[in-house]
Amino acid sequence: MTSDSRLNRRVLAVMGGAAATALVLAGCASGGDAADDALNGISVGTTDVITSLDPAGSYDNGSFAVQNQVFGFLMNSPYGSPDVEPDLAESAEFTDPTTYTVTLKDGLTFANGNALTSSDVKFTFDRQLAIADDNGPSSLLGNLAGTEAPDDKTVVFTLKGADQTWPQILSSPAGPIVDEDVFSATGLTTPDEIVEGNAFSGQYTITDYSENESIQYAANESYDGVLGAAKTDSVTATYYTEETDLKLAVQEGDVDVANRSLSPTDLADLAKDDSLTVHNGPGGETRYMVFNFDTMPYGATQPDADAAKALAVRQAVASVVDREALAKEVYNDTYTPLYSVVPDGLTGATKPLESLYGDGQGGPDADAATAALSTAGVDVPVQLDLQYSPDHYGASSDEEYALIKTQLEASGLFTVNLQSTLWDTYSTERRQDAYPVYQLGWFPDFSDADNYLSPFFVKDNFVGNHYDSAAVQALLSQEIAEGDETARTALIGDVQDAVAADLPTLPLLQGTQVVVSASDVQGVDDTLDSSFKFRYGALSR
Repeated sequence: MTSDSRLNRRVLAVMGGAAATALVLAGCASGGDAADDALNGISVGTTDVITSLDPAGSYDNGSFAVQNQVFGFLMNSPYGSPDVEPDLAESAEFTDPTTYTVTLKDGLTFANGNALTSSDVKFTFDRQLAIADDNGPSSLLGNLAGTEAPDDKTVVFTLKGADQTWPQILSSPAGPIVDEDVFSATGLTTPDEIVEGNAFSGQYTITDYSENESIQYAANESYDGVLGAAKTDSVTATYYTEETDLKLAVQEGDVDVANRSLSPTDLADLAKDDSLTVHNGPGGETRYMVFNFDTMPYGATQPDADAAKALAVRQAVASVVDREALAKEVYNDTYTPLYSVVPDGLTGATKPLESLYGDGQGGPDADAATAALSTAGVDVPVQLDLQYSPDHYGASSDEEYALIKTQLEASGLFTVNLQSTLWDTYSTERRQDAYPVYQLGWFPDFSDADNYLSPFFVKDNFVGNHYDSAAVQALLSQEIAEGDETARTALIGDVQDAVAADLPTLPLLQGTQVVVSASDVQGVDDTLDSSFKFRYGALSR
């Protein structure tokens, strides 16, 4: 997802935010002995925000984090893998290029005892498309022509075009399977109705729910999916408004696990505490710069338009930026250098930028930048107008882009006009060609390399920077339709090579998943994988 917009079925809405601090359970929906259960098990703290418990009404990290605990999926990522396997499904396969057939496991039930059949699956996807909530993930289903349930165990998805990412989409925010006896077919279902209906088929159920304050989870004995039984019977999640409050909570033992988000400074401080462990795992978030092909220096609409010179400017920027310094000096290594548009850890990821620019080993090299500009006949210093948002990607954006400005100007090749704009204005103006070069970030809808490719480089992509490569678009069409895994992986590599040569965007940093836990908590590392899903069922003592 980009953090600001949505295109077709591959763009995720704004992620993250602030929530009300809650240190005790005070549920708007509750059941049984939740308060007693809260004294046992694992406690988790977060600054994420829940938009909706109903999967049709949310498309953000905070809501999806909850849905991952309590809803089953046809396909899901096992611990330690970015790839998907059958979860509620017994088997799933393309029976022809545009038909995907799923057979459900025998005897599936929701936690309330209702049978979970193909009728519920059809209902789930039909209602996503029918409701099409502005905050929901229905755009991910843009390639779905129809869903049929010929018998209780069989589901047939008919696609508009061949799409090898479909199994991953079934594990995405559009994929949680809901109970047709509890959820509305035409509108969002309230949290009270969902919790009271006990309409859950994942590793956990929710026994007490106070939105953006606290959630009490209990292990779901009826779950029989790819993740296995939850290792802890009870989990309490508490939502904090400020990162500093979350830091204090894990430091003082009010929560056992702090997951999303703590500042780099707080993480460095917590790492010194012998009673705590700081865990790191691969992260799907990426940070990058966008070049507007119309308005950047020598861009198509500029008086001195020259495509070769514009490319040389992009190449020079790529050769000067020091990613290692950004990761270490700004983010205390909670981000790592990124040398492709596809982050490390995903099937098909390569690192073409590492060898193409700079010193050929991932480091900066002003001489390489000078050579690129000189060969193209570009006069230096180049005036570069660079824009970023100081409020949307965290407080460290100020420091990050100040350091980028320093790096570029220290080369002697650029004079940088650095400007910042608050997100409400920024998200609109950047689509109106107001910014020649600017900051964006991305978090994936699902763990497939295509989710870092098609949204950026198809014609009329969400970036809107006027990059239009027929060769890249042809490769994208091939890779998404290619059914042979080896051949598709090679095509994904070809796309990365092509866009690395053109540089419509410049990848800078890849976020890591960072979780702080009490030292006696087990299983954190098991769920910090390239699925980018933090599953409470792996946690134990």
